[in-house]
Amino acid sequence: MKKVNIAIFVSGGGTNCENLIQYFKGSWVKPTLVISNRADAYALVRAASHNVPTTVINKSMLNNPDVLLPLLDQYQVDFIVLAGFLLMIPDYLIEAFPQKIINLHPALLPKYGGKGMWGHHVHEAVKAAGETETGMTVHYVSNVCDGGEIIQQFRVALSPDDTVEDIAEKEHQLEMAHFPAVVEEVLRERFRV
Repeated sequence: MKKVNIAIFVSGGGTNCENLIQYFKGSWVKPTLVISNRADAYALVRAASHNVPTTVINKSMLNNPDVLLPLLDQYQVDFIVLAGFLLMIPDYLIEAFPQKIINLHPALLPKYGGKGMWGHHVHEAVKAAGETETGMTVHYVSNVCDGGEIIQQFRVALSPDDTVEDIAEKEHQLEMAHFPAVVEEVLRERFRV
């Protein structure tokens, strides 16, 4: 069976990153590299504890094809998964990996997407709007922030008594339960495995 190498891009704590690494352990999908734009991202510690190589890139490195493309090539990366990565992906990378970069967004797009809509900002907006449900969206990355084609969404009911923290926890449980399986499904389709 063909091995598919993935790079996971992160900016924060890395629970989704670690969930993906554990889910694919010993399978035909191999997380070969974790890239963060923050040196203090705990995701790097999580990845290293599973012996997955890590590297830190700043914004100018991300925007420089002469830096990032050779790095991805060195680790034979076939596909990129954004798991809480907070920088915009540059056009050259989208062109180099067409329909091979996906993102997890902590809301039901197209609502609560776009610039500034990440993490607690999303959950605060959901609470302020009095939504009766929230969820997670997995989508392809395009040059429009949170504007790529939606792959799959999962929903969870909210009550008026839910705090922003409750909303965040309910949505996070969806991520833990579903994100790795969606990634696997996309990879099976994309690489005909």
